[in-house]
Amino acid sequence: MIPKILVVDDDTAFCVMLKTFLQKKGFEAFNAFTAREAEEALRSQTFDVVLTDIRLPDSDGLDVLRTAKESSMETQVILMTGYTDIKTAVNAMKQGAFDYVGKPINPDEILHTIGMALQKRPGGKPTETKKTSANQKTLPFVKGISGDAMRLQEHIDLVAPTNMSVLIIGDSGTGKEHIAHSIHSQSKRAAHPYIAVDCGAIPKELASSEFFGHLKGSFTGAINDKTGHFEAANGGTLFLDEVGNLSYEVQVQLLRALQERKIKPVGSNNEITVDIRVVAATNEDLAEAVKRGDFREDLYHRLNEFCIKVPRLAERKQDIMVFANHFLAQANDDLEKDIEGFDDEVTSLFKNYGWPGNLREMKNIIKRSVLLERSEIIHIDVLPHEMLEASKTEGSLSGYSKSNEEEAIRHALEKANYNKSKAAILLDIDRKTLYNKLKLYNIEL
Repeated sequence: MIPKILVVDDDTAFCVMLKTFLQKKGFEAFNAFTAREAEEALRSQTFDVVLTDIRLPDSDGLDVLRTAKESSMETQVILMTGYTDIKTAVNAMKQGAFDYVGKPINPDEILHTIGMALQKRPGGKPTETKKTSANQKTLPFVKGISGDAMRLQEHIDLVAPTNMSVLIIGDSGTGKEHIAHSIHSQSKRAAHPYIAVDCGAIPKELASSEFFGHLKGSFTGAINDKTGHFEAANGGTLFLDEVGNLSYEVQVQLLRALQERKIKPVGSNNEITVDIRVVAATNEDLAEAVKRGDFREDLYHRLNEFCIKVPRLAERKQDIMVFANHFLAQANDDLEKDIEGFDDEVTSLFKNYGWPGNLREMKNIIKRSVLLERSEIIHIDVLPHEMLEASKTEGSLSGYSKSNEEEAIRHALEKANYNKSKAAILLDIDRKTLYNKLKLYNIEL
């Protein structure tokens, strides 16, 4: 039988989108936008899995959980939550929820979690929702044409066939997970699982269970056996996203598992040998975190057998329109439109904008523009107002945060042999703006 899934969320657009996504993946999916609608649906029919947001306008996910369990103890409930609701999610697991996933939802993660939940039902069969192979298109990787893009691809090609651990360093939104997936898809492990883990969404209280799994009854709320990320990735690749967010205690557990390649589920006396390749990513300076004592040096070196540094989008001007056209094609496909391209004014703006949100920001802006545009070409009037304002007032420095803007100015001055006029040209700002910045950061020449 086709598994039936109920999606409960008061964000109508997101709820419908997730339902459509699940239907495309072969599930029978239904929507409810309030707790009352969810309760009515649960009383009228039986669902295999319920995906519910914790915060609902007329109640919360805990009430949906209780109703689901009252209707059928076999129904598995997965909570969708933001970081601020993690404690509530943990409490929900103690009350019988199967698991929780963090927002924004990662498609691979939600499919994997649903697959694991379905295994817990009578007659449930293992699913391979998060196994990805080289010929699958879940995470397309665009190479680019710039020198930076060529070097990046060369590093991926070099390290992918090996079993070396890889540390990917780059700002948020630069495409670190796409690079990790590209490494996996070009490796000898491509036919085996690729498991992506958001380290920032794992509270330390549940870290052992999340990474290594647990046995039924091993702690309060453990009503089922749970397969951890290490075992789920056996034979394939484990991607640790934002690894710098792990607490020090969890780092110790992770290091031991990576050193011994053996894990012990919570409540079990038996060790399980795992064969995994680890790819980690961070937007933090882990070397500095090691100096501060926030990140273990031995774990840092264990993860950093090979380092890939990903440049910001604003530093890859030759690649900007390559990515823009790629995201345009994606948006056309998603929204069933046929926009042909960008007018010259938009192209110029894209090339000179700072892109503080990098590829993620570009993808969102282009999708929004495709939705709003009524002609065959994207025009500047459908772009976000804040993007136009930033471009007018800040020049190329709009791509820098306050924490690294000063560094960019000092670098430009050094490159220009401390000629302020030349430095202003390099930064694409006028001399007056540069003088104001020098005064702001107390830079004396």
